[in-house]
Amino acid sequence: MNKLQLFFASRKSWTLPYLIFSVIFVIIPLLLIVVYAFTDDGGHLTLDNFRKFFDHPEAMNTFIYSIGIAILTTIGCILLGYPAAWILSRSKSSYSKTIIMLFILPMWVNILVRTLATVALFDFFQLPLGEGALIFGMIYNFIPFMIYPIYNTLQKMDSSYIEAAQDLGANSYQVFWKVVFPLSMPGIVSGIMMVFMPTISTFAIAELLTMNNIKLFGTTIQENINNSLWNYGAALSLIMLFLIAATSLFSSDEKSETEKGGGLW
Repeated sequence: MNKLQLFFASRKSWTLPYLIFSVIFVIIPLLLIVVYAFTDDGGHLTLDNFRKFFDHPEAMNTFIYSIGIAILTTIGCILLGYPAAWILSRSKSSYSKTIIMLFILPMWVNILVRTLATVALFDFFQLPLGEGALIFGMIYNFIPFMIYPIYNTLQKMDSSYIEAAQDLGANSYQVFWKVVFPLSMPGIVSGIMMVFMPTISTFAIAELLTMNNIKLFGTTIQENINNSLWNYGAALSLIMLFLIAATSLFSSDEKSETEKGGGLW
């Protein structure tokens, strides 16, 4: 009893609500996914769910196609987001924070509402819905997640590095590629993580912007769950989690290498 009282009197007890939340909404669901993925309808251990995925060309092709869409979306967000973040970070005017707020503002609106607005926009301009609309909608929905981390990194960058490079005779091109870009890599990696991973698992955007003509991996998982194919759906979810975990490990390695090398070379 005394130990329990001491625990609740200490700061360690503040972590209890977060621990309970993690157990109920993170750990238990992950354990259920693992259990369902490695069992059949009768509850027996099996690898047939994973074998079915590798033997099923449609699911495999959808998985590969989803990775391709995620890569294109991530590249598009970097190409559009990095210049915007760079311009805003170098801006001395008081309007830069307002513009950043305008980029973040759409995130306050539900993603389905934003996607339906994109559909209405394409209908207004009489543009066809399909793969182009899908990539446009993906970039539109996820580009704030690329701009903000890069902007934060660039804004906190010590300007003395740039001044030192200029004093050593580096031109604008060399300053950017030798100093600014390497030092902004942590923001780029964070942006890639925040764009690439949700793009693979999303399904509502693909359904609305392609009229259900293009299927992503998230749609395949949803269809199997809706059809009560819990075991196969869990196996597909676990495969996607493995991909996300591999991406996370890769980004962690990139961050450690950047920090080890000082971020310049």
